[in-house]
Amino acid sequence: MLHSITQLLPSNPYVVVLALDFSKAFDTVRHATLLQKVAQLDLPDPVYNWLANFFSESSHCVRYGGEVSTILDINASVIQGSALGPVSYVVNAGDLTTVTVTPNNQMHKYADDTYILVPASNIHSRKTEVDHVADWPQTNNLILNREKSVEIVFMGKRKHLDCNPAELPGISRVTVITILGVTVNNHLSVSGHVTGIINKYTQTLYALKVLRSQGMSADSLAVIFKSVWLAKILYASPAWWGFANSSDKDRLEAFLRRCARLQLYRQCDPTVNQLVEDMEEKLFTSVINNKKYVLCNMVSVP
Repeated sequence: MLHSITQLLPSNPYVVVLALDFSKAFDTVRHATLLQKVAQLDLPDPVYNWLANFFSESSHCVRYGGEVSTILDINASVIQGSALGPVSYVVNAGDLTTVTVTPNNQMHKYADDTYILVPASNIHSRKTEVDHVADWPQTNNLILNREKSVEIVFMGKRKHLDCNPAELPGISRVTVITILGVTVNNHLSVSGHVTGIINKYTQTLYALKVLRSQGMSADSLAVIFKSVWLAKILYASPAWWGFANSSDKDRLEAFLRRCARLQLYRQCDPTVNQLVEDMEEKLFTSVINNKKYVLCNMVSVP
């Protein structure tokens, strides 16, 4: 999505991103509607039959104070924390798209997170796009929650006088947004994301100090730091590292050096920049070696 925004900005003074929220999205997926959409996929019959069986003949009741409620059938909802839940929601939302008369608009979806990108040249279509999305849930047992939906106006480095389009009724405008765990402001800066990482994990280093005081070995502490803290610091770094300035990167390197002084990370281990470069190399290799990779269309492979 960040790639799409930066691709649109050179030819537009700004790009509006609408972050849309559906109320209890996973809990309200109607099984009958879902199975109708699954039936349209190129799946073996045994797979479809297994899914149909999985979503059928389930019921629930409530026990409180020694009393048990009437048993009712479950005809909607998918389990969000399961392997099948997000996939089921993706299939259910597969027919949710932008309005066809506005070809320059883009929709990006990840499970129940839905974003619409509207360049300045198409700013008149925002209301149409939102109304279109609001109509889709009516036949899919969902509700668009406008109060939790927001919009943000991304601007390039050049200042423009016309970078302040009128706000949409019922949808708040923000200057900072968190996209799948990555915080970005309306100037495509991730400094707030880096600050949040450092502040959060500076506080939680206390937990590792407690473990050390209780006799945990240095090797075990290093394993925990790498698998938990370091993994979270590097989360989605190939997506946002290019938007980090030199000050952001220096602060992350300083944080890692501090962890090395606390003997949670070895001095000879890779720097943050080296770790991100390794992740980017692995990602690029995965993309060029897999024609079905979701990012494959963004890379020209000879």
